[in-house]
Amino acid sequence: MSATMLAIAGLGPTELIVIVLAIVLLFGATKLPQLAKALGQSKRAFKEGLDEGEREPTTKEIKE
Repeated sequence: MSATMLAIAGLGPTELIVIVLAIVLLFGATKLPQLAKALGQSKRAFKEGLDEGEREPTTKEIKE
């Protein structure tokens, strides 16, 4: 996250440490890599969906 976003949210270093510790306690250290991978894949799929919605449909796609 950028420093600007953290400043707007009002999160300091202590709050971030507490949040990270809570995540580790909830999900466990062994599940965190899997969780991060799933979040990355979801983000990529979401961006692809947005890009697909923004582009103009071709003539072939309109006929289908």
